[in-house]
Amino acid sequence: MLSGRLYWVPLLLALGVGSGSGGGGDSRQRRLLAAKVNKHKPWIETSYHGVITENNDTVILDPPLVALDKDAPVPFAGEICAFKIHGQELPFEAVVLNKTSGEGWLRAKSPIDCELQKEYTFIIQAYDCGAGPRETAWKKSHKAVVHIQVKDVNEFAPTFKEPAYKAVVTEGKIYDSILQVEAVDEDCSPQYSQICNYEIVTTDVPFAIDRNGNIRNTEKLSYDKQHQYEILVTAYDCGQKPAAQDTLVQVDVKPVCKPGWQDWTKRIEYQPGSGSMALFPSIHLEMCDGAVSSLQIVAELQTNYIGKGCDRETYSEKSLQKLCGASSGIIDLLPSPSAATNWTAGLLVDSSEMIFKFDGRQGAKIPDGIVPKNLTDQFTITMWMKHGPSPGVRAEKETILCNSDKTEMNRHHYALYVHNCRLVFLLRKDFDQADTFRPAEFHWKLDQICDKEWHYYVINVEFPVVTLYMDGATYEPYLVTNDWPIHPSHIAMQLTVGACWQGGEVTKPRFAQFFHGSLASLTIRPGKMESQKVISCLQACKEGLDINSLESLGQGIKYHFNPSQSILVMEGDDIGNINRALQKVSYINSRQFPTAGVRRLKVSSKVQCFGEDVCISIPEVDAYVMVLQAIEPRITLRGTDHFWRPAAQFESARGVTLFPDIKIVSTFAKTEAPGDVKTTAPKSEVLEEMLHNLDFCDILVIGGDLDPRQECLELNHSELHQRHLDATNSTAGYSIYGVGSMSRYEQVLHHIRYRNWRPASLEARHFRIKCSELNGRYTSNEFNLEVSVLHEDRVSDKEHVNHLIVQPPFLQSVHHPESRSSIRRSSVVPSIATVVIIISVCMLVFVVAMGVYRVRIAHQHFIQETEAAKESEMDWDDSALTITVNPMEKHEGPGHGEDETEGEEEEEAEEDMSSSSGSDDSEEEEEEDEGTGRGRHGQNGARQAQLEWDDSTLPY
Repeated sequence: MLSGRLYWVPLLLALGVGSGSGGGGDSRQRRLLAAKVNKHKPWIETSYHGVITENNDTVILDPPLVALDKDAPVPFAGEICAFKIHGQELPFEAVVLNKTSGEGWLRAKSPIDCELQKEYTFIIQAYDCGAGPRETAWKKSHKAVVHIQVKDVNEFAPTFKEPAYKAVVTEGKIYDSILQVEAVDEDCSPQYSQICNYEIVTTDVPFAIDRNGNIRNTEKLSYDKQHQYEILVTAYDCGQKPAAQDTLVQVDVKPVCKPGWQDWTKRIEYQPGSGSMALFPSIHLEMCDGAVSSLQIVAELQTNYIGKGCDRETYSEKSLQKLCGASSGIIDLLPSPSAATNWTAGLLVDSSEMIFKFDGRQGAKIPDGIVPKNLTDQFTITMWMKHGPSPGVRAEKETILCNSDKTEMNRHHYALYVHNCRLVFLLRKDFDQADTFRPAEFHWKLDQICDKEWHYYVINVEFPVVTLYMDGATYEPYLVTNDWPIHPSHIAMQLTVGACWQGGEVTKPRFAQFFHGSLASLTIRPGKMESQKVISCLQACKEGLDINSLESLGQGIKYHFNPSQSILVMEGDDIGNINRALQKVSYINSRQFPTAGVRRLKVSSKVQCFGEDVCISIPEVDAYVMVLQAIEPRITLRGTDHFWRPAAQFESARGVTLFPDIKIVSTFAKTEAPGDVKTTAPKSEVLEEMLHNLDFCDILVIGGDLDPRQECLELNHSELHQRHLDATNSTAGYSIYGVGSMSRYEQVLHHIRYRNWRPASLEARHFRIKCSELNGRYTSNEFNLEVSVLHEDRVSDKEHVNHLIVQPPFLQSVHHPESRSSIRRSSVVPSIATVVIIISVCMLVFVVAMGVYRVRIAHQHFIQETEAAKESEMDWDDSALTITVNPMEKHEGPGHGEDETEGEEEEEAEEDMSSSSGSDDSEEEEEEDEGTGRGRHGQNGARQAQLEWDDSTLPY
């Protein structure tokens, strides 16, 4: 592109700016020559439209600025040298970019401000370069109109007209507009100068604002709750630029008489064991002199997040069945894990209430023999279930209970499962039971199956009729499909919970059709259907709403409860009667150890005026009952923890009574403040005894299971039945269960016996007792018992000495202080010691002589005494206690260090007396020793007659 500066000279000459020298003839010739060369005027568009952005110098023209000349390509004549703008003080200029092509450029000479002027209009012309570099015969185009619009930039933020706003409202009303705020913007364009939105900056306030700046309240304001609100508001222009500074809006709440419930407490504490407690003893309804025709009050106690929908007893299912009067024979398929019921040990436990959670990856095999192989035409299945919608588009069957082939085939004999929020029960009869097309699948479609809430299900089967009870209500199947009976086979069956066992049609048997949800108290009772009364008892809540003194409700009050007593509806036409009725509404929890935590409580009201449906809106009462933590009991078992019995008693028909003196005591710690209130001494704890029930006691065999070929634990069933308890017996121990008092369990434990038909190889047996309340929520200490066997043919003189040493608890001397004083006196007065020794020797000779005589009598009555010992359950075997007693101990006072010396002296004296008593006596003593095989500490009739032990004074 050539520089435009070289072509300005002929252009200026053409405009008459050049010198005036030269002759007239030359000028005329040049004009004639120019006229021949520059024949045509430049051409441009007649109008142009342009846009320029604020604070920018580039103008975008439509169409582009281009001048054309028909003299092209003649130099100068066919070229464009300039564009001229006509107007005064216009901030624009036009320059030529290319003379040959005629392209030009329109630009701003200074910054353009839209706020000063939004648009410009002016005239522009194009000039060619004339006939030559010095010629002035240029030509100009026609005039074209240029219209330029200034494009705005969002450079100004909105500002509010007022720095602060204030308004006063009356409580209890909803306003369409409390006040209006207004902001402005100084930008020139409608896009940036208009306010498009207002916003409340302050969070959690009951106000809203629209796009015009009108502020309204979103809920009824309460003067008691808050007297004044201060909120910040900002504004946005249509370019979303916020205000430079927020404005403050102050709303004052003016109190008025507000209809609603007065004088009630939001938090209500409930102490366990306090019975029925009034919830709103002083509540009353304020109507502000409004006349009403009727009122309806609905009080709702929300407990669906407590336990299985509410606070229920957490005893085992067997115990609950017994409490509710259900018939015996129930089989718990999801019991607490134990040595006898270990199939639930690997399952996920959702809480301490034995709720099992199934995540779709696990199942449990029920061992063979727990449930009969073939169910009868009558049986009952019960369970608690919480289940949500099945995952996935095509939901798989979710098995709750399934009895299928263990191997080879994959036949389902009976099953209970969920499929697409439908509960399905499958029962396939065998050919030996039926040989015709019979009902096999029973379907129920209920919303509660997938609502993620706890519900109690009972399936009563009286084939071919199957009835479902859910939360006490009866439901008939909406669909029943028939099928042929199953062909008989010798394939064993596998009963499972949480999934179904697939024994055939797969490479390796495995679980399939897993359950997703929570189960509890899954039971089956063959041969019996459950009654409606028992079903209602099993699913009954132990907490709910109640009314104290129904007689004092007054005339005109109607009320009714829902079955679980969680909802109470009262209706009346007198406000005073309604107030008194609501003051008598109470909360009750009959459990001794309820589940601690919050229970939501809501009271809604509907007021009807004369001639209107609803005239006044009464706010809800939103409160909660806080059930405090119950005092935790400390259950203690105590009694004799070690004793000996002769082998003959183990072999007897009654055996050995294990716990003749066991006591069950439950205590709780009570804190007592010091008597002097001024002292800073810490509070002391005092243990107080409390009474409550137990639900099981387990007697476990320690050190190896029982061998049923030679030993067992026994208990008369009459002892259980008359105390309404049950028990199970196995080689691992004895389990007593059922809800009963601690005294009942004591009486039953007193009658537990141990028998062993071959005690010759037995030295001792160890047992352990542990008791529970509320299915393991509170457990006792572990009471350990050791029972030792006294063998009559395994005692020697050496064993006699050792036996004296190992029984210090039964040989504690009470004369030790007196003995020490005797030693001190003997060192001072030797004559007294000599007298004491002589007297002791004489007494020893006398006692030995009497012992020899009584040995002969004991030998004659040995058999009768043995039978008497077997019949006595509570008495001690004196033979085990007399063998170590020194007959002279109460007359002598030696310390422990002199026992051995005096023992030797007594043996020497006894030998002297036996040798001087004649050959007959010696022979009789030897015969007695050989017959009993017990040496000097065997069953001695003389010593047995001397000692009568008081069991209550023995230290344990």
